Amino acid sequence: MRFSSIAWCALAYLCVGLGAAGIVLPLLPTTPFLLLALWAAAKGSPRLARWLLCHPHFGPYLHAWREQRAIPPRAKLTAYVLLGISFTTLWFSQVSPWLLAAMALFFSAIATFIATRPNPTAAPATPRPDPPPRQ
Repeated sequence: MRFSSIAWCALAYLCVGLGAAGIVLPLLPTTPFLLLALWAAAKGSPRLARWLLCHPHFGPYLHAWREQRAIPPRAKLTAYVLLGISFTTLWFSQVSPWLLAAMALFFSAIATFIATRPNPTAAPATPRPDPPPRQ
């Protein structure tokens, strides 16, 4: 295995781990890490890329992004709610007004980006994993 393949695999597994942590940690995003994991896995571990794309929960979201650059409405709503919760948390923790203004601008940019992504046109078919090679 070449060094570059090992580096891509390491990045992919790190991002899968961070994405998994994001499921239970409220301020750590899951989707960007899984998108990065899919990108890195495609370069270093086709097996991991297939696993991500075939995953029953994450696969449809990853397919929608990969094929249509689309975000499902439920994911958009979740993102907006989490952005609101994050901003409210910052507001009540009485951070510096400059930081609050910077985060408001940053969160607005994220919300605008999400809002401008299309909804998926159809539920993508989850690919079947390749059969193991015959020996």
